Amino acid sequence: MSAAGVVTVESAYTAGETLARLQSALQAAGMTVFAIFDHADAASKAGLSLRPTTVVVFGNPAAGTKLMQSNQTAGLDLPLKILVWEDESKTAKLTYNDVAWLAARHELGPETAPVIAAMTKLLASLAQKAAKG
Repeated sequence: MSAAGVVTVESAYTAGETLARLQSALQAAGMTVFAIFDHADAASKAGLSLRPTTVVVFGNPAAGTKLMQSNQTAGLDLPLKILVWEDESKTAKLTYNDVAWLAARHELGPETAPVIAAMTKLLASLAQKAAKG
C-alpha cells in the first residue's frame, strides 16, 4: 500500500508486539507520548469489528514549535503520529506521514530543513526499531 505523503513499514512482529516495541522505542528516544487511540477497541464498543488499528501520538514540543513558527497550519499535522495496524493477511505494519510531504503541504520555510531532516530520521528509526528490532 502506498499513498502520497505516507510511509508504510512491514513488521516482523504481531501488531501487539509492534505497538509495545514502538512504545519502548519512543521512551528510549525521550519522546512525549500525548495520546494512544485504539480504533479497534472503539469499533468493538460500537458493535463493529476492526483488525488491530492503533495510533500513537507523540513528539518533542521544541521541534514541533519550530515548524509552527514557520507556518501555524503545521499544527494540523503535529504532533507526529504512527499508526500500527494489521492487514488482511495478519501482517502488522507501521504507517506515518512523510515529514517532507508535510513541510511541502504547509509551505514551511527553508529554516525548518534541519528539523524536517531530524524528524524524518527519527520516524524511520522508530519504525525500524518497532518493526525489525
